[in-house]
Amino acid sequence: MELLSVNVGRAKVVPYTDAKGGLTGVDKRPVSTPVRVFAPGPRGVGASGVEGDDVCDLRHHGGDHQAVYAYAREDLDAWEKELGRALPNGSFGENLTTYGTDVNDARIGERWRIGRDVVLEVACGRIPCRTFAGWLEQTGWVRRFTQAAVPGAFFRVIEPGTIRAGDPVEVIERPDHEVSVALWFRAFTTERTLLPRVLAAGDALDPEAYDTARKYLAQHGS
Repeated sequence: MELLSVNVGRAKVVPYTDAKGGLTGVDKRPVSTPVRVFAPGPRGVGASGVEGDDVCDLRHHGGDHQAVYAYAREDLDAWEKELGRALPNGSFGENLTTYGTDVNDARIGERWRIGRDVVLEVACGRIPCRTFAGWLEQTGWVRRFTQAAVPGAFFRVIEPGTIRAGDPVEVIERPDHEVSVALWFRAFTTERTLLPRVLAAGDALDPEAYDTARKYLAQHGS
């Protein structure tokens, strides 16, 4: 498992977002220098956990449970073939482009060590939005991405530090429950009946996701 690139985006005005000022940082590019990773703070206040990376819509993005976003190079390669276009590292707005691991099979609460210092914990999958679709200029992209169910993973920062392209990635803790990123994503998008199963991830869940799953269970049962 390897970190192919660390990608950051600077805010710019675009016509395809409803964020304040029409700003987005979705256009992320690889950087060659070491990058500091840290816990940015709670949702609505904290932005990105990657230094130099702009998050412009704090209503829906950023914060401790969406501090760092990772997407696998293998999945980008598959999308390249399907879309018939080049997708360089960072094309999906990911901070980390990885190689050698199935990001979507990672378990909620799973911990990764990157390089010598940084420890990240899998928190949730990525829900697509209109900004993502506008950036890629793909009609019907939100539905297409959702149906594919290969969302990539958001991470919390457990131990801050510095990372750079080429750093090794090691899974140092893997929970024994079944709640993978892919299952989490399906539960919150196309298969709501899976929501009770998500609760097995316990405290590793984003509090909002936990509350949603608990409410579903109370209303519908297991």
